[in-house]
Amino acid sequence: MPYITRAQRDLLATGIPPSHPGELNYVLTEMIVKYAKHHGVSYHVINDILGALEGAKLEFYRRVVVPYENTKLALNGDVYNAPQ
Repeated sequence: MPYITRAQRDLLATGIPPSHPGELNYVLTEMIVKYAKHHGVSYHVINDILGALEGAKLEFYRRVVVPYENTKLALNGDVYNAPQ
């Protein structure tokens, strides 16, 4: 759980971007909690939240991580082609 200070929470409430992973975790958690409170906690809502998180994770991986890794592969060479 992202236990950040009240001052950090208040600052994030103004809309500034999170400055470290704990704040990012807090912002994401806050959004999930609001969604669950608005829709009620049920298997369906829990499944919707987990599906949205997984979809966002996979899209981030596809759009950001893969291109980054491909750039680093081209720069540094492939570890899987290393002699064994």
